[in-house]
Amino acid sequence: MTSPYVQDGFAVGFDWGPVGAAVVAGDIVAVVDVLSFTTAVTVAVDRGIDVYPYRWRDETAVAYAEQYGATLAVGRSATGANGVSLSPASIRRVTGITKLVLPSPNGSTIAKQLSDGGATVIAVSLRNRQAAADWVTKQVQSARDGRRPKVVAIAAGERWPDGSLRPAVEDLWGAGGFLSALHSDDLSPEARAAVAAYDAVADELPTLLHECAGGRELTQYGFEEDVVIAAEVDDSDVVPVLVDGRLFRST
Repeated sequence: MTSPYVQDGFAVGFDWGPVGAAVVAGDIVAVVDVLSFTTAVTVAVDRGIDVYPYRWRDETAVAYAEQYGATLAVGRSATGANGVSLSPASIRRVTGITKLVLPSPNGSTIAKQLSDGGATVIAVSLRNRQAAADWVTKQVQSARDGRRPKVVAIAAGERWPDGSLRPAVEDLWGAGGFLSALHSDDLSPEARAAVAAYDAVADELPTLLHECAGGRELTQYGFEEDVVIAAEVDDSDVVPVLVDGRLFRST
């Protein structure tokens, strides 16, 4: 019997977090972590920097960065010689690097998980939601095996102190914006709900992104510029694709 949770029978699906990503399988999966992993990725790739997702910022991350000759991002509030972190603003300012290991417990972890499972993984934020949708549409139309690839958007969400998933509305908007731009008539009910959430706020996004819990949190900790960058809707034309451990500009 098919699980009721897999959103079977629809060309486009949507779910939350690493568990949702494992359950709702897709051939092409858009990982959405607006504040801030996927926004940071788009800023990096805009600047010609390849991003290597990694879950933890620890000794294993140091070894991983050395393996690829990459710079390891520091903590957002930390100071370091490279001056680059998960903060999109720090990536926009940095010079002299072409490879960046970017640890993130949410978006980065999900991207790595999905790639290991064989899906085509792309990083999507509000900045590149239209470009990503255009790219995916071309991939679907050019499928050669006669089978239409299933497209899934995964909103990364955040974590409560007990480790449980905290659905983050900015990720719902980012996923919904991407799904809306697909213009598909075969959305699962969950995907339709995400599109409706985006459409309801599309004209107010810069303001609401600052006012949502995630935006207020970053502003409170002194990272309001990161929220401003995350609200650059459709400003980026890059579609970062995860291949062999790195997110880079798709051609």
